Amino acid sequence: MAWDEWERIKTEAVQSQSAHMQLNQLPANVGGDTAPGDLVVHDDELGKLGNMAYDLLSQVSTDGDLARPSTFTASNSLFNDGLDMGAALLEVHDGWNTQLGTLKQACAHISNHLDFTRAQHSKDEAYVEAGMRNAAGDLLTPSRINDYFH
Repeated sequence: MAWDEWERIKTEAVQSQSAHMQLNQLPANVGGDTAPGDLVVHDDELGKLGNMAYDLLSQVSTDGDLARPSTFTASNSLFNDGLDMGAALLEVHDGWNTQLGTLKQACAHISNHLDFTRAQHSKDEAYVEAGMRNAAGDLLTPSRINDYFH
């Protein structure tokens, strides 16, 4: 392949892909009123999500355990009657309990993490408000603070 041919192929590839591919950046207008990369936390949304995770934990704890006592009783009864199905049903019972426990831990973890995030965000906001005041003691807005960095 000649050098000219290589350059022509590279140029064609760039031209054909430029309209189809965008790397390492967001589109210019991503919606909302924040610039790309800005972290926005809406306390009410985190609260709703945390409550949903807690409600799911409560529901899974109750509904996921409904069949456990009867399944355990049936597996013991079948096993005591000499049926191999009793041991197999006990394995199903134990597997279900393990998976149910994992799901409950995940729901609790999500709920706790969102509660922690809300509390930490509130602390961060209080710190910024307390530490970012002008010489007259007036609270600086984020846009005014940003002016100091340009």
